[in-house]
Amino acid sequence: MGCFVLTDEQLGFKEMAHDFAVKEIRPIIKEWDQIGDTPLELYKKAAELGFTGIGWPEELGGMNLSKITQNVILEEIAWGDAGFWDALIGSTLSSNPILLAGTEKQKKYAAEIVIGGGMAGFALTEPNAGSDVASITTSAVKKSDEYIINGAKCFITNGPHAQYYVVFAKTDKSQGVKGISAFLVERDREGVSVGKHEDKMGIRLATASDVVFQDVRIPAENLLGKEGQGFKIAMQTLDIGRIDCAIGAIGICQSALDYSVEYAKARVTFGKPIAKFQAIQFMLADMEVRTQAARSLAYQAAELFDAGKTDPKVCACAKLFASEVAVKNALDAVQIYSGYGYSREYPVEKLVRDAKIFEIFEGTSEIQRIVISGNILRY
Repeated sequence: MGCFVLTDEQLGFKEMAHDFAVKEIRPIIKEWDQIGDTPLELYKKAAELGFTGIGWPEELGGMNLSKITQNVILEEIAWGDAGFWDALIGSTLSSNPILLAGTEKQKKYAAEIVIGGGMAGFALTEPNAGSDVASITTSAVKKSDEYIINGAKCFITNGPHAQYYVVFAKTDKSQGVKGISAFLVERDREGVSVGKHEDKMGIRLATASDVVFQDVRIPAENLLGKEGQGFKIAMQTLDIGRIDCAIGAIGICQSALDYSVEYAKARVTFGKPIAKFQAIQFMLADMEVRTQAARSLAYQAAELFDAGKTDPKVCACAKLFASEVAVKNALDAVQIYSGYGYSREYPVEKLVRDAKIFEIFEGTSEIQRIVISGNILRY
């Protein structure tokens, strides 16, 4: 295993992404947090810098960066704002099934959209099927050289803005998860409609909505891989996504720590900065330890991915630990800010709202524990 010492190139990417977060993201997050939508012009700027193409092959116009280098960039974006990070990751999550199982034509189509600054949505979750993927009811019936899709998805990140969706539907209801297939569905297909934006507690710079498919006809060539491979494609995608989620949570961890250090040095009480009090010093030390430990786990998962040895257990460990310590660091930041931390005039209350979703999406903390224990016990 590597020691995760960043190269000069990686440090350059880190500086570029941090500069973007400081100058472009942070100045607008308060306004857009209140609006509850993605700042599309900022998203375009991110695309112009290449941030939407970091994992795409060079022959498709991407940067083809290693997963560790992607981690470096994405942590800085999440440090700027976890909601904006989620908008970027929503398109990445929808790219991965196509990179895993798509044809060259499908890859070219998706790459032009995502790398060019467009958005995509990963349409798996349904009102009665979140963690229980086998319970999805969306159907895809083959008729001649077409599939007809019917069903409804919910909480779809980038739903209102996406130009295409990767849709998981049952092609054989009698086969359980083995009857699930994956499809590329363009937003402008007749029968595709989008529901209202979810009025979310946090990550409000990313949109989420219902996406409904009513007698949507797509050509058979829009199938990803083969019939019945959808569950496998989804699980492989989620393994990759859990590395991204871990890094997003670490961005919150680091942001909470940085805000806390800055405030502790400036806030004076009983005649001296609160940073001089051991109680505060110990809280800051614990925040640092948690952040470093979470980052190491995420980098280990990324290194395994880069070596072609993706380990679902390590991915789940990274996502679980980083998610839970992001919540803890955010809560500690509020405590350090004290009464001011509870006010929306200060930045740390938002971190609590943003952090909580990391314990829920891309597999809840409970699901991560099932994955981890299952890999340990091998039943």
